[in-house]
Amino acid sequence: MNKTEVYQYLDSRQISYEVTEHKAVYNMEELSEVNLPYPEADAKNLFVRDDKKRNYYLITVKGDKKINLKEFRQKHQTRPLSFASPEDLMSIMGLIPGAVTPLGVLNDAECRVQVFLDQAFADAPGRIGVHPNDNTATVWLKTQDLIRIIQDHGNTLELVEI
Repeated sequence: MNKTEVYQYLDSRQISYEVTEHKAVYNMEELSEVNLPYPEADAKNLFVRDDKKRNYYLITVKGDKKINLKEFRQKHQTRPLSFASPEDLMSIMGLIPGAVTPLGVLNDAECRVQVFLDQAFADAPGRIGVHPNDNTATVWLKTQDLIRIIQDHGNTLELVEI
């Protein structure tokens, strides 16, 4: 799904959302230069894989948090982790680097990606900002709606404290 198709998908499911259009951003530093209505709800996403390229994970946390992959690995009992290649990102989630988003699982036909979502997004007011499979916009939606989208698609999702 591209950006337009993501909006159509959300509309067809009657999921309320807001969109902030902005210049293309490729990292959190560039995003900090964009005037966002809910910066406290912005998400940072890491697409990683294990050392055997068998398991792929999307780790989504609040934008101001740091992720230690070694600690994450130990806590969630995975094999050693590293960033997945741009080729894997494109073939599995149909995304380019800089556009990584939980909505990318809608392109994951085999439901290979396991999603780990920061528990902090579920806390009040329960809002999250993610790219609509394109890094020229941020979609703001209820965290519970995003969780339902991922689970309904068939991907595994776990709320975690990071």
